[in-house]
Amino acid sequence: MNKKEKPRFGIDIDGTVTTADTLIPHINKQYNTNIVLEDVIEYDFLSAFTQPIDRQEFAKWFKENEAYMYSVSDLAKDAQVILNEWQSLYELYYISARDEKVFQVTQQWFEENKVPYHHIELIGSHNKLEAAKKHNVDIFFEDKHDNAVNLAEELNIPVILFDTPYNRELVPKNVIRVKNWLEANDWIKRNF
Repeated sequence: MNKKEKPRFGIDIDGTVTTADTLIPHINKQYNTNIVLEDVIEYDFLSAFTQPIDRQEFAKWFKENEAYMYSVSDLAKDAQVILNEWQSLYELYYISARDEKVFQVTQQWFEENKVPYHHIELIGSHNKLEAAKKHNVDIFFEDKHDNAVNLAEELNIPVILFDTPYNRELVPKNVIRVKNWLEANDWIKRNF
């Protein structure tokens, strides 16, 4: 366990600090489609396709292009301003399913977009429980439904779930659904 002086926030990157639809234009260009975020009703972009897409081919294309796509990801509205406000009040620990090999690109994106951080950890898997436990986070910010539920139940902490078409299943009471960073900030102001 790391010693903390301030509350420590565990924060996902993709679909949380970045917009939930930031990868869709790249997918549309590659596959000559016109998918929109509302079409993605599962945490799986392939769920939005009307024609079957070869999963292995998609995974290969994604791996080959992820560094570039992450480098040009769109920052979620109000995220930078709010995270800057939080920087002196809380420890900002980003825990992402991104692979470690895109760490340099990720860190550079944070610098270029002036998004403050105290720690960035790319775990290469969607199972964030161990990293959240290791860093002793007090709250987590997430967009993936099963991650939010798992973190909330296993760690008994509040989880802020950024609402998207792919995460609309029921949630336990300590998972707080928000539409945007302003709502997340309001909740933090009331509870931290």
